Amino acid sequence: MAPVTHPGACPLDCPDTCVWQLTVDDGRAVALRGDRDHPFTRGALCGKVNRYLDAVNGPDRLTTPWIRTGPKGAGRVAYRPASWAEAVDRVAAGLRASIDRDGPESVLPYYFAGTMGLVQGWTMGPRLFAHLGASRLDTTICTAAANAATRSMYGRSVGFEPESIVEARLIVLWGSNPLVTNLHQWPFVQQAREHGAYVVTIDPLRTDTAARSDEHVAPLPGTDAALALGLMRHVRDAGAADEPWLAAHTVGWAELAARLDEWPVERAAAECGLPVEVLRRLGDRIATTRPTAIRVGLGLQRHSGAGQAIRAICALPLLTGDFRYPGGGALVTTSGHHPVDNGPVIRPAGMPAPPARSLNMSRLAAVLTGEADPPVTSLVVFNANPAATAPDQTRLLAGLRRADLFTVVLEQRWTDTCDHADVVLPATMQPEHLDLQTSYGHHYTTLNLPVTRAPGEALPNTEIFRRIAAALGVDHPAFRDSDEDLARQLLAGTPITFEELRERTYARLTGVPVGSAPFADGGFPTPDGRARLHDPALARLGVDPLPGYTPPVEAADADLAHRFPLLLLAPAGRYLMNSTFASLPWHARRAGPPRVHLHPVDAAARGLADGDAVRVRNDRGAFLAAVAVDEATRPGLAFTYKAYWARSSPGRSTVNAVTAVRDADLGGAPTFHDCRVEVEPVPAELLATEPPADHPATPATEHPTGPATGHPAAPVTAAGTAAPRR
Repeated sequence: MAPVTHPGACPLDCPDTCVWQLTVDDGRAVALRGDRDHPFTRGALCGKVNRYLDAVNGPDRLTTPWIRTGPKGAGRVAYRPASWAEAVDRVAAGLRASIDRDGPESVLPYYFAGTMGLVQGWTMGPRLFAHLGASRLDTTICTAAANAATRSMYGRSVGFEPESIVEARLIVLWGSNPLVTNLHQWPFVQQAREHGAYVVTIDPLRTDTAARSDEHVAPLPGTDAALALGLMRHVRDAGAADEPWLAAHTVGWAELAARLDEWPVERAAAECGLPVEVLRRLGDRIATTRPTAIRVGLGLQRHSGAGQAIRAICALPLLTGDFRYPGGGALVTTSGHHPVDNGPVIRPAGMPAPPARSLNMSRLAAVLTGEADPPVTSLVVFNANPAATAPDQTRLLAGLRRADLFTVVLEQRWTDTCDHADVVLPATMQPEHLDLQTSYGHHYTTLNLPVTRAPGEALPNTEIFRRIAAALGVDHPAFRDSDEDLARQLLAGTPITFEELRERTYARLTGVPVGSAPFADGGFPTPDGRARLHDPALARLGVDPLPGYTPPVEAADADLAHRFPLLLLAPAGRYLMNSTFASLPWHARRAGPPRVHLHPVDAAARGLADGDAVRVRNDRGAFLAAVAVDEATRPGLAFTYKAYWARSSPGRSTVNAVTAVRDADLGGAPTFHDCRVEVEPVPAELLATEPPADHPATPATEHPTGPATGHPAAPVTAAGTAAPRR
């Protein structure tokens, strides 16, 4: 039989949710390319997903269940293969023991965006744990602050229509690096530039996107709210506030205007570490340019004042009335535009779902080491690798190694988290199962159908949870729903049926037309249709109801600044998708080994040169890296890329050994980027990494010369210097 090409969707944690074309020969995926007809992704795949079949067809895929026989943390040598019947019985016995001894809330499911697919990620597993009365997971680790902020201001996570950005004449990419994390938005930005748009990137780092923008403004980390307040003050003083639109479509403008009296541009500039003229110049552009589009990235929300920062940024286009125009306004995520609702699918009518406590996933290290009462004694991990991605790694690993903690991991390949499991269950990948993909960066929903054979005995998450439910004696009919049933339930209430989506692959389910201005006449998804510049509900949470500024905790701590003088950021790199690809040879080679980027001033002060071995440390822990000396950052600020696995890192620890368990001001969000460290030299031989005996060595490395892809260095940008168009 000749090879056949099938449509499908990328399942990974990215706003682009690409539609792809997968060629299958005799049940095996042999080629992958983007779908050229897709209106948003237009046939391109990113550098990560171009090699996705390395993951699908990799020799390291898990193909059978494994049961632990040795000590936790020892690696795969401490496990033996098992049948599905034995493994599922062992899982059921472990969960039942926790429930009988400590109550159902002693069980915690831990999951997130290892797949963004709703069927495999957000239906049958959460349904089972809801029915059991297990602790509910507060899924905070990525967008919690942003979601809370946009809900407070706009009612949901909504904003301008992404494709309409071509109509903007000023584009502000605020904490957004689309060339690395939102690749398919960039051609729309470029199209706007061809029609005269001016592009400004606001980011503490000289990212690829900053280097290709017309101007780069580099505030100190965590000062975005101060910058937004200063810009709003400048816009107001310039007489550019759209008073009629504000009066008709917002509440709280008078209160916010009074707050702006406290924020002259001089104060904002000082707080942000920027020259005053930078704020004035940008303020003039915003005051005089319609439409202005502000695309807000997610990295800036990983500070203590994250929620207020996003509220302040999202308030700015309300002042200018930019939502009047196609291509105007602010956008953080498109999630609130999608009509798919998984809530009734997780808790279907007629299925008992006892009330239960919620536990914050970003606080897992604290939850597993004494914060939870009653304690968590069973942990079920799927679509996540917390040993690599959760903060306070040293304390987290201590929690995972607890003798009384029963841990189950559903995985596609052996991860750092698997090293601490009692049972590991092999899961399928995207070409091997049915799934439904929405997007947080565009307005299209996509159906993915299974078209290849799963390796060995790997099963979809949904089927694994059906088997666990049966082994637990759960006989409610909701646990006999097929994957197609679940997809139909998710599509209930949307303007398309499962059959129609199967025929079309993807569809635009939102009522927002391409190129439109959905809030030109207000109509925000709030009770009165008005955007809330002042939100009294926040006061009940102990949060200022007006947009304000909360300084980063560690940046403002004088004692910490003396002992740990460097602020540390951990942005996303080009070749790793959170921790998904970190064990694959091609991706690891392209990403290179862990490196910490220092400004020449900071490197010289420590007697360090490019390539030197260092320990990056604070009171929480340390990790080893090589130094990269460049001007992608400013003095006093260091950065390293996230997503490495400890097992393949020198010293067996990563950047999350130094990040804190601390909540942001809204949403219980984590504060990965609110972190102080010191960097000190160590012997070069400490960077040599011996891989675990049961895992292949990482090939010789190639590392980029710039912050993400090796583009030539741009001028120092802390002063917001203009860069030539490229």
